[in-house]
Amino acid sequence: MDIIKVSSRSVPKSVAGAISAVIRGGSPAVVEAVGAGAVNQAVKAAAVARTFLAEDGIEAICIPEFGEFEVAGEVKTGMKFTVDKR
Repeated sequence: MDIIKVSSRSVPKSVAGAISAVIRGGSPAVVEAVGAGAVNQAVKAAAVARTFLAEDGIEAICIPEFGEFEVAGEVKTGMKFTVDKR
């Protein structure tokens, strides 16, 4: 499983391309985001990835959940989005 880390400065279209590439490769994409800005960019990226994949006839789903991630030596609560084919 590939993990894509998103920050508040990530470009949603670029992240969507990475998500799409992972899914086209046959694996689910896991997107991790800590902080409101990062979660916002991750959600936008998941929506754009659905559009990219729909053009190839692939229906994608996004499953959100809370997670704990290590950031600069500290454990932070954030969001984990699993994007996969339906």
